[in-house]
Amino acid sequence: MNKKFSIKVFQLVSVVIASVLLGFYFGTNKIQYEWKNFIPIVRIESKNPPPNQSLDMALFFRILDKLNTDYYDKTKIDSQKVLHGAISGMLQSLGDPYTSFFPPKENTSFKSQLSGEFHGIGAELGMSPDNKIMVISPLDDSPAQKAGIKSGDIILKVDEKDTNGWTLSQAVDKIRGPKGTDVALSILHQNSKNPVNLKITRDVIVVKSVAGWVKNVSCSGSLCKTVDNVSSPSVAYIRLSQFGDKTNDEWIALVNQLYGKINNSSNFKGIILDLRNNPGGYLNDAVFIASEFLKDGAVVLQQDNTSQIKSMEVSRKGLLTDYPLIVLVNKGSASASEIVAGALHDHKRGRLVGEKTFGKGTVQEAVELGNGASVHVSVAKWLTPNGTWVNQEGLDPDISVTLDTSDEAKKNELDNQLQRAIQELISK
Repeated sequence: MNKKFSIKVFQLVSVVIASVLLGFYFGTNKIQYEWKNFIPIVRIESKNPPPNQSLDMALFFRILDKLNTDYYDKTKIDSQKVLHGAISGMLQSLGDPYTSFFPPKENTSFKSQLSGEFHGIGAELGMSPDNKIMVISPLDDSPAQKAGIKSGDIILKVDEKDTNGWTLSQAVDKIRGPKGTDVALSILHQNSKNPVNLKITRDVIVVKSVAGWVKNVSCSGSLCKTVDNVSSPSVAYIRLSQFGDKTNDEWIALVNQLYGKINNSSNFKGIILDLRNNPGGYLNDAVFIASEFLKDGAVVLQQDNTSQIKSMEVSRKGLLTDYPLIVLVNKGSASASEIVAGALHDHKRGRLVGEKTFGKGTVQEAVELGNGASVHVSVAKWLTPNGTWVNQEGLDPDISVTLDTSDEAKKNELDNQLQRAIQELISK
């Protein structure tokens, strides 16, 4: 997702419609209107439709006029909802779950998550290929994760209301809520035919996007544990849970701290970058993080609607370019986290351990509309440095390890994917 927020009027038909209904004036398109009893009187000064299209905007206003004049219960006509519904329907016609409209309330909720603090259950949502509300990943230590929600879960109902036909912003609005309140969800886990009903208490979700450590470890068979013996091999672990507003600052602070410990370690073996259940975030932040490990070259390629390809290169001198690296991924690793994993993999800088990633291969631009609402528009495909498009395919790990979710593993707090990553570093 591009961190730049701007109004790009001429790329979006939805912005043009919003301008007509909300009273803005855009000189190049020269569309003006005035209200009269909620009936828009439209004057089109430039009658040229977009290239290769025949766009009759009068049809929209005829239907709006019919509703305003003849609908049997005019108390149900909310002009704002009519507008938002029209825009959402227009975007849904593209069949792209990531091009979506966010009314003011939902837009505030979305941005609060990237800011690092919000109220809710702590789950990143998206749309499945068949337009179902889907969990991309639960956030670490969140009510959603504690309730057993997993990446890939389909949300069938929210508070007994069927989610079929909902937009992403509608789902976010219904599931978010004040701390201490409950939300009832009907969840369908992957590879299951029977829905699970969950009652989850919302909480304040504070997302610290970066955490890590440097520790001495000892491995016996498939089991590794931390030890106090400073002569034992040591590894660094960095957990990156999202790419948000504070990620870069948090990253710099942690890496500087770990770098000092790495240099003081007599038997340092390498770094584990944990991108599991990282739903993504800002595109520029993905380039920033990848640049910590790469000396030069492309991090990601962007292909726009003219098929032009732009390369986003390593942006700075990183501190961790020379250490062995393992990257942990799973089906909750999406978007920006796939960009980082793909770049490190293609440059043969790090091996991927875990499970196939989510497969989100498009870049969205967030366009603030000036009234608190926003529209997210897919403006490009992103490709790995070798030209691979991961959309709906994901990245395959170099070493496939399915997470052990057995009761014994949970009881002993054993993370077999992390264990395997440590073993890979220690064995070299």
